[in-house]
Amino acid sequence: MEKTNTHSRRNFLKLSAQAGMVAGLSSVALKGFGHTAVFDEAPSVEKIPYTQQPLPYAYNALEPVIDAMTMEIHYSKHATTYAKNLADAVVAEKVDAQSTPLEKLLANVSRYSPKMRNNAGGHYNHELFWQSMAGPNSSAQPQGKLKAAIEKDFGSVEAFKSQFSDAGKNRFGSGWAWLVSTPGGKLVVSSTPNQDNPLMDVAEVKGIPLLGLDVWEHAYYLKYQNRRPDYIAAWWNVVNWNVIQRRFEGA
Repeated sequence: MEKTNTHSRRNFLKLSAQAGMVAGLSSVALKGFGHTAVFDEAPSVEKIPYTQQPLPYAYNALEPVIDAMTMEIHYSKHATTYAKNLADAVVAEKVDAQSTPLEKLLANVSRYSPKMRNNAGGHYNHELFWQSMAGPNSSAQPQGKLKAAIEKDFGSVEAFKSQFSDAGKNRFGSGWAWLVSTPGGKLVVSSTPNQDNPLMDVAEVKGIPLLGLDVWEHAYYLKYQNRRPDYIAAWWNVVNWNVIQRRFEGA
């Protein structure tokens, strides 16, 4: 079994390295990647820019839930590639990024190419994902108005977590699980394939994403291999409920 796992890890790292060959082209300025887990103040939840932002914590900050190597590969290879490819698509398709917020582009993404859809979604989703996690700076559970809204729409926080976890577990192939504030103000759980999200005009469930969970294998394979349910169960321990609260209040 150990031999098989080692072989799988080597293949994963090889593929990840290939995916990240363009990482050096990114304009992102990295910070905070020492060996000590240092948490910044809770990150802003303002509109997400087109460019990749510095990770708000060290690569090892979410251990043991997410290991440092997975975080490094995920951020510096996969997510950086989405940002690079989005920049290319913006130029090729003549998008005025200065006057078109990324959220507005996503709301009309069916007008653009598959490259734009995949990479605009991939960039937005990952920027939101990094902000959605922290650790010591976050309350362990939803609080205040967010908690009340979850209890109203799902019955209880635990019922919400169960439904959300099932959305992630049952997503066939790669994709995301979401907590969404719908246009009517109701909270719902949904799931999207690939790098789609609820802001897109192609999404089955539309609304403002408050919390997103990446269930692509590259998000968890090095530590959890094929055990996606174990990854999801552990992930609740690093959700930054302070940020989710602010997103909810601003939705």
